[in-house]
Amino acid sequence: MSRPLKLGTRRSLMATTQSRMVADAYTELTGHAIELVGVTTFGDVSKAHLAQLGGTGVFVSALRDKLLEGEIDFAVHSLKDLPTKADPRIELVALPARHDHRDALVGPVAFADLPAGARVGTGSPRRVAMLRALRPDLEYVPIRGNAETRIGKIAAGELDAVVLAAAGLNRIGRTAEIADLFGIDQLLPAPGQGALAVECLSDRADLVEFLSVLDDPRTRSAVTAERTILAALEAGCSAPVGAFGLDDGQTLHLTAAVVAIDGRQAVRKSTAGSPSEAEDLGRRLAAEMLHEGADRLMGEQSH
Repeated sequence: MSRPLKLGTRRSLMATTQSRMVADAYTELTGHAIELVGVTTFGDVSKAHLAQLGGTGVFVSALRDKLLEGEIDFAVHSLKDLPTKADPRIELVALPARHDHRDALVGPVAFADLPAGARVGTGSPRRVAMLRALRPDLEYVPIRGNAETRIGKIAAGELDAVVLAAAGLNRIGRTAEIADLFGIDQLLPAPGQGALAVECLSDRADLVEFLSVLDDPRTRSAVTAERTILAALEAGCSAPVGAFGLDDGQTLHLTAAVVAIDGRQAVRKSTAGSPSEAEDLGRRLAAEMLHEGADRLMGEQSH
């Protein structure tokens, strides 16, 4: 690999910033030059809301196409955008150490201090369901666009606040505008939130070995459990499902919830076990949730 490696990324500020972070980490570790290649995905050009698009894969497929066509060597995604169903042609070679998993409120005041009837923007049914459980007196407005566009709607007077992933705001240097951070007792994050995913072709043994140096085992066990829950529930990334795993080096602690879109009902379960059993833990927790009616709550959201 004497030439610079080509890293495929979505063109948004957030995507290119996080891809550059990954590229710089590889260069620092290995000394190898990496060149960013911007790719426009269906999710970037469509005007439909993510829930209408089905969410899963709309930001990913174009990057994977470029991999398969040999136009890029590897790709970086936000892990929560990745479909849970594996593609045998493509290897998830590295999950770098996870950044902040929490959801954040951008606005003039904390969530508890927003006046009744305040308009809060979010493109996520998960956030809407969980926020309604906390504050049913607020109006939740579906929005699209990159983080800068969404935040701009506050200054324009269209919204009173927006909810975004804290990790993304940190990556684009907008943490000063965060008015509140939600703990997992308030908003469980989307499975994989705050984590990045590095993919390359499965048959590129040289690249698989090279790229795996950034893989963080604790992040991998935690998000594997979270994504196993999502897959076992047969829920896409637009479903009102939250999950969070924490591998402390000895034990993997796992919590997940499905919340009705009106916020009035929820199935929430927790478990713990060996990090080596991440998939089994996720499957067992999902089975318990289904036994308690999680599928009914997700079904109500889809109608």
